[in-house]
Amino acid sequence: MSEHELNQGIYDARTLGTSKTLVLGLQHMFAMFGATVLVPIITGLSVSATLLFAGLATLFMHFVTGRKIPVFLGSSFAFLGGYAAVTNAGVAAGLTSRQARPYACVGVACAGLLYLILALICKAVGSKKVMTFFPPVVTGPIIIAIGLNLAPSAINNCSANWGIALVAIVVVIVCNIWGKGMIKIIPILLGVVASYLVAALTGNVDWTVVHEAKWIGLPVAMQDTVFGLFGNGVNSALLVSSIITIVPIAVATMMEHVGDISAISSTVGKNFIEDPGLHRTLIGDGIGTTIASLFGAPANTTYGENTGVLALTKVYDPFVIELAAIYAIVLSFCPKFAAIISAMPAATIGGVSLILYGMISAVGIRNVVENKTNFQESRNIIIAALILGLAIGIGYSEAGSIMLGSVSLSGLAVASIVGIVLNAILPGKDLSFAEKPNDQLSGSLGKY
Repeated sequence: MSEHELNQGIYDARTLGTSKTLVLGLQHMFAMFGATVLVPIITGLSVSATLLFAGLATLFMHFVTGRKIPVFLGSSFAFLGGYAAVTNAGVAAGLTSRQARPYACVGVACAGLLYLILALICKAVGSKKVMTFFPPVVTGPIIIAIGLNLAPSAINNCSANWGIALVAIVVVIVCNIWGKGMIKIIPILLGVVASYLVAALTGNVDWTVVHEAKWIGLPVAMQDTVFGLFGNGVNSALLVSSIITIVPIAVATMMEHVGDISAISSTVGKNFIEDPGLHRTLIGDGIGTTIASLFGAPANTTYGENTGVLALTKVYDPFVIELAAIYAIVLSFCPKFAAIISAMPAATIGGVSLILYGMISAVGIRNVVENKTNFQESRNIIIAALILGLAIGIGYSEAGSIMLGSVSLSGLAVASIVGIVLNAILPGKDLSFAEKPNDQLSGSLGKY
């Protein structure tokens, strides 16, 4: 393979050869790892179970979509408020946090089933009609907001040690801009390794958890799963409360799903909303979330971190993502490895995440620009302005969310709802939908 081909981007990664493809898969696993394991660390769920079902859900998604989309399903942050609310309610009812968490998982499992309802609607009326509610003037700002809302977590991690974070950032930039051959397409992995190595050599890594971890272990403990509830007597009131509290969050996460699939489509230059179809991606995401939750793992979502890697490497073969999923499954049975990754300095994760999250927002900008969204029209300016204003404003506010009864809606959720509703009711909406993306616009989702 010539250097020119590498620089232009190869869509079939297997032409790179076995060894290079294996490394590319490893890079995608590292890209999703930091954020994926952060959710169980925050909620108290199992890190190993999280890795196992992230991998299984990803493979299931690829099966359902005919192995056409380079997408990874990792832990969703959208349900953190729901987990906290249900766990606190369980503790107030006399349960321990560990006993209460499976109740939250029931709510998340039910939330995943809502994806199937939307998938049926898409199948019945067609993605074309459904996507008239998600034109670039809506999805573009949502994608931009996704990246911007994630950015503070990257800055917070970088703040732990800016020197270590800068090592990761500089290595990623140097490898991506001036790297040759394989170096150019694995900048994230090299940034992680270099930053971690510097941290270890400078005494900024605590190896205690690594020494204490076992080499082999089962990733799932039955008492932490939904099935474990039935042996101890079910608190019916808490169960119903969990479902009522958490299920509405799925409305927001489904909108985020559309935004993420749009981002991947824009990055790759193929219309995945039409082929393999939005209904298939929703089925993969929804069932993946439900099954993961039943076994005590967090809800899954299409991962922007891996979209960022796609944008950087220009290697879009789903096989590379499938390798990352297989790595995650295998390593879920190795507590020692999970401990090594858990010991990775926050600054290392922050450094690479800062670039990846920025790439997500950049993809959103590209989505708007390449679809030639007309911002001379007042309706489009209003829609984009409110989406960005609400998503960022609420996210950065003191409360960080808006309460509707017992339901907590993130800024991104509110912004998505408002943007979709405004686009539907304001005059001037073009309801046409192209059968194929505009060949001149490689990142287009089609004209609306």
